[in-house]
Amino acid sequence: MTPFTQEVIKIIQQIPPGQVMTYGQIAREAGNPRAARQVVRVLHSMSKKHRLPWHRVINAKGQLAIPDEEANWEQRTRLEAEDVRVSSKGYVDLKKYQFIQR
Repeated sequence: MTPFTQEVIKIIQQIPPGQVMTYGQIAREAGNPRAARQVVRVLHSMSKKHRLPWHRVINAKGQLAIPDEEANWEQRTRLEAEDVRVSSKGYVDLKKYQFIQR
């Protein structure tokens, strides 16, 4: 596992319930601001193994971006269970719910 992948996993594990981060934000904090797609790959291939809160990661527009309808619905349901409001078009207010690591 690369150091970047390890850092991505660590960052995702730290997102608290009721908050979200973007793919690009995670990539930047992991040390490679141009690697948002690599964050997607990590989530896709390692979420189960590392018990990652994958549902707390959304795109830079604040939108749920999983194309699979069932997984998209699961993401929405999980976020709403954590009191994150998701609009009817699948958007989350980043100003309100975005997690900023200190």
